[in-house]
Amino acid sequence: MIKGVIFDMDGVLVDNRDVHIEAFLIFCRRHGIDIDTERLMPLFGMGNDDIMTALFGHPLPAEDVDRYSKEKEAIYREIFAERIAPVPGLVALLEGLKRRGVKIAVGSSGMRANVDFVLEKCGIKGYFDAIADGDMITRAKPDPEVFLLAASLMGLSGGECLVFEDSFAGIAAARAAGSPVIALATTFPRERHTDYDMLIDDFTEIDASVTDRF
Repeated sequence: MIKGVIFDMDGVLVDNRDVHIEAFLIFCRRHGIDIDTERLMPLFGMGNDDIMTALFGHPLPAEDVDRYSKEKEAIYREIFAERIAPVPGLVALLEGLKRRGVKIAVGSSGMRANVDFVLEKCGIKGYFDAIADGDMITRAKPDPEVFLLAASLMGLSGGECLVFEDSFAGIAAARAAGSPVIALATTFPRERHTDYDMLIDDFTEIDASVTDRF
């Protein structure tokens, strides 16, 4: 029985793939990194350690990862602030879940500053009972740590939670946590998705009763 729902953030609460790509490209130009959109796509859903290692071509000291990650995410927040909006149907789904007494959490590899930015700018922070973010974990997706933490903060197990995810690393993490997955075709097109219990384009295709299917 599903007692909780865990939402990834990027590509799930907000459809922000292109904004992240824009921010990455700006960041890479600043640091003389030659990269294009095609090479960036596999990085979505990963943690900052893995992303920065891929961008710079070698592992970096923790302090450099932290500094570069904060720089890139500051670029992202600056360019996204004026156009940010929740994925269509999200608020109605959150309201429906609340009415049904389902607990709701964020489970994101993103840093807390980005999570707070999205929740506050979209006016949805009050719907969430728990937040698990990249600053609270030691292993990024596809490791299930962030989803297991989100479930635990709600007093639940991974198997009692339904996960909404857009990235392949995130879906693998949800599977490893023992959770059913509804995939969103935001960051990656529908034809690229192969592992899911349900595949949707946005939240207008479902309502809170979807939890009864799992």
